[in-house]
Amino acid sequence: MILRKKLIAGNWKMNKTGAEALALVQEIATAIGKQPDVEVVICPPFTALASVAPVLDGTLLKLGAQNMHPEAGGAFTGEISAPMLRSFFATHVILGHSERRAYFGETDTFINQKVLSALKNQLRPILCVGETLAERESGSTLKVVQTQTEKGLEGVSKEQAASLIVAYEPVWAIGTGKVATTEQAQEVHAFIRDLLTKLFGEAIAQKVRILYGGSMKPANAPELLAQKDIDGGLIGGAALEARSFIELVKAAAAAK
Repeated sequence: MILRKKLIAGNWKMNKTGAEALALVQEIATAIGKQPDVEVVICPPFTALASVAPVLDGTLLKLGAQNMHPEAGGAFTGEISAPMLRSFFATHVILGHSERRAYFGETDTFINQKVLSALKNQLRPILCVGETLAERESGSTLKVVQTQTEKGLEGVSKEQAASLIVAYEPVWAIGTGKVATTEQAQEVHAFIRDLLTKLFGEAIAQKVRILYGGSMKPANAPELLAQKDIDGGLIGGAALEARSFIELVKAAAAAK
């Protein structure tokens, strides 16, 4: 089995001004900016990319964005393109987050266009998939995850797939204080790995990191990260405070 380097990505969502972002990322960079054991991606809001990027320069931390438009430019008021993100030396972008799907009506087809555009522009997509509480209670979890994964990755080649990251976010466990049990999380992660095997073959599927995005915190991280198919976390609330985020990176480093 391929040993996949753990990945911790901090999704700051709509939080932190440029000055606040600078203070937070400086604290994170000082503590873990040079550690090589875990890949760390910081995803501030668009307005803080300019202040965060210089701090990450010279560290091992990567810069990511929370969203992007599939077109390279044009009359799309309020949107940000892949070339714009690349100008800040961003390397990753979160796509298809449950909040984008729920609040902004993003479809699997639109998200797929973004995935293809990101890959074309040398950005690594963190494709988010996951079910709502109603979908879980109706027994549709795996069906929903399969549809979102397959449609989100339509047209992605085997060569491109090696740089993909998938994040499983049980929507009912985000910001609610609820957490999927370790067994529930591992079951869906293993299912996603099996899907990737069918789509791209065993060798590629074993390289793709699958992150858990359902309220991972320092208290539950060690147990989750010990699972065979959980390769890290897409962190929301715990990424907004340096101490908790640093603890999560340390937990990932210990989960070998």
